[in-house]
Amino acid sequence: MLRICKTGKNIEERFASSYYDAITLGIDFTARDIQKRCIQKGEPWEIAKSFDCSAPMGEFIPLNESGYPGEILFRLDKNGETVQNGNSKNLIFSFDHIISHVSKYITLKTGDVVFTGTPAGVGPVLPEDILEGYLAEKKILTVRIK
Repeated sequence: MLRICKTGKNIEERFASSYYDAITLGIDFTARDIQKRCIQKGEPWEIAKSFDCSAPMGEFIPLNESGYPGEILFRLDKNGETVQNGNSKNLIFSFDHIISHVSKYITLKTGDVVFTGTPAGVGPVLPEDILEGYLAEKKILTVRIK
């Protein structure tokens, strides 16, 4: 996830890096049961994505302390076992491209956050699972599933 540090609309990709100043990990939960029910009924399923506590975020790390623009390694552990591993160099779209693209449709404002993608390893969670997110080996996120 990127933290937006100034307001922008229709941002050119070559200037996009000046619009974000920090990075963190976030989890974008989906209530699959609700999603399935909504899809079966032909209804919108935003309620399966936008519920209380559906997108926890970790501690923001200033970009100049994260290794950016070089590779940024990150991972997610579930109950002590790594379930997702990623590297910013393996993203389908660069941070600058994502910011430029989103700003064509939405005005980005200071304090906004933008998810940048998910590596392989998406899976279910159960009550009492503990999820821990690491950015360059620094734990920045802990979530206990209720």
